[in-house]
Parts: sequence; structure tokens; C-alpha cells
Amino acid sequence: MNKETIRSRLTTWGAGREKVSPTRRGDGVSNERAGRSLLRQEVTERIKRYILDNRLRPGAPLPTENELCAALGASRSSVREAIKTLDALDIVEVRHGHGTYVGSLSLSALVEGLTFRGLLSPDDEFGVLADLVEVRELFERGNAARIVGALDGDHLDHLDELVERMAAGDDVLAADRDFHAMLVRPIGNELVSQLTHAFWDVYATVAPHLGMPNEDHHTAALHRAIAYAARVGDLDGFAEAVEEHYAPIRRRITLART
Repeated sequence: MNKETIRSRLTTWGAGREKVSPTRRGDGVSNERAGRSLLRQEVTERIKRYILDNRLRPGAPLPTENELCAALGASRSSVREAIKTLDALDIVEVRHGHGTYVGSLSLSALVEGLTFRGLLSPDDEFGVLADLVEVRELFERGNAARIVGALDGDHLDHLDELVERMAAGDDVLAADRDFHAMLVRPIGNELVSQLTHAFWDVYATVAPHLGMPNEDHHTAALHRAIAYAARVGDLDGFAEAVEEHYAPIRRRITLART
């Protein structure tokens, strides 16, 4: 998309839209801060709306800062604060020296939020871990038929290679993460794939802080049972192997909570 196209879209999009309301002065410091916060939120929502209205995809360029200021009737500082907010959420990506682009829309913000919640939960610090394990197991057991049906020879060979890496003690955590990612990837549901990655990352980060190990000496054997059941097309065996894989984790969480 060239600059002329961006300017044309921005001009068309901005026409007829209300300008962002300026912050009111003279109401005290607290009101002024509240006004700035509301202004930033309004600009943030307008930029998100621009992305949606123009059906922009990840990697597409956004208008320049000056063009956004003109179209929104907002100050440079408000636009910059809005861009920072959207960048933190991975909705946009700031490439210094090149411009601002639509972000990859990953679940990084979700990972950060769940991780912090798991590390600083006032009621039940192990509750987040238990919920994550339950959801991960549901993803794999609930999609057993789709997973087993979608895994081809190359996928199965890769699962076996990852199991052998675990058995050899070769970066077991990375092999574990890749194993579970490979299980759900062939079903073609991008959200399930991203959530699988996200929930694994949160668990791997939070568990050690709560005194729980990430590795188990039965890790390779448990994953080998899952891979074998998938290879022979045994749906009941696959579901049982997945349940047995998560059972030790559930037990450790239960013991830690008592």
C-alpha cells in the first residue's frame, strides 16, 4: 500500500467524523488528568476503528503521526500515547525509522496478564495454574478426533523426534512446548494454536515461582504414549494418554494447595 493510498483512505475515513474533544482546563489537576486519560482512550479507539474500517491486515502500514493528528483533530502527544498503548497490546507495531504498522495481533498481552495474576493472586495463587491445566487438557482431549485425523506422517515423525529429545534431556522444556504446539497445529484453528502457546508459556513461567517443577522424570514416557496413540489412530488411547499426561501436574497442584 503506497502513501497516496493511505492518505486517500485517511481523508475519506476522517470526513464527517467528529474531532476528538480537547481536554477541558480549569477543573483541577485530577480532572485534567482524567481528561487526558479519556482523550487517549478516545484516540486509541479511533485508530482501532481506522484499522477495522479499512480492513487492514497485520503488517499493513498506518498513516503518519501528522496525518493521524490532522484526521482526528488530536494533539501529537495524544496520538503518541495512543500508539504506545496499541503497541503494548500488539495491535500496532512501531518500527523506528520506518513508521507504524498493524501488529501481529498476538496474545502477548494475555500472557503477561495471566502470568502476573498467577504470581500475585490474593485468594488462591495455585488457582490460575489449575485453570490453565484444565483448559490445556480440554483443548487436546476435546479435539482428539480432529487431532488424530489431521496428523500426517511428517507430523507424527516430528512428535517422535521431540519425545526422543525429552528422553535425552535435550532442552526438555522447549521440546515439551513444541510437542503440544504440534498436536493442535494441524487442525487449522489459529486461535487454539495461539492459546496453546500462551497457556504453556504462562504455566512455565508461574510454576517455578510457586515452587513447582516444570519437568517430570516421566515426561518422555507420557508424551511417547500420546504420540503412539495418535500414530495408530487410537482415539480412546489418545484421550487416556492426554489425561495421564496432565494427571501428575494436577496432583502436584493439589498437594501444593493443601
